[in-house]
Amino acid sequence: MVWPWVAQVRLAPYSYDWIDNLGRRSPRQPAGLPEPTVGEPFTAVRGRRQGRILSVDPGRQLTGEIMGAVMSYVLVPVGEDTTRLLLKVTMRTNRLVALGLCVGDLVMARRQLLNLKQLAERTAG
Repeated sequence: MVWPWVAQVRLAPYSYDWIDNLGRRSPRQPAGLPEPTVGEPFTAVRGRRQGRILSVDPGRQLTGEIMGAVMSYVLVPVGEDTTRLLLKVTMRTNRLVALGLCVGDLVMARRQLLNLKQLAERTAG
């Protein structure tokens, strides 16, 4: 249930829409997108497609690059009906910038993962 929502990050950020998406609400219904492919745009920010997909293993992981950062979403099965969604973000920068980015991304990524969780659970129920 989680994978379609992770793959749908190609349409919107799913974090705080008023910040990342100029107030446009990220879709709350599955869009029925085809599986992501390497080289296609990674996400959409403020309605514009950005970044590119670097690696994909459908149902297991999606890795993309946007604004110099590499983001990997990894789905790890935990038991029969549970999946853990992990997000790793890496970026080459100096320590001061990294500190600010880490704090900001912690807030934004947490919201994104909680939104994806809610949407997957709603779809399952």
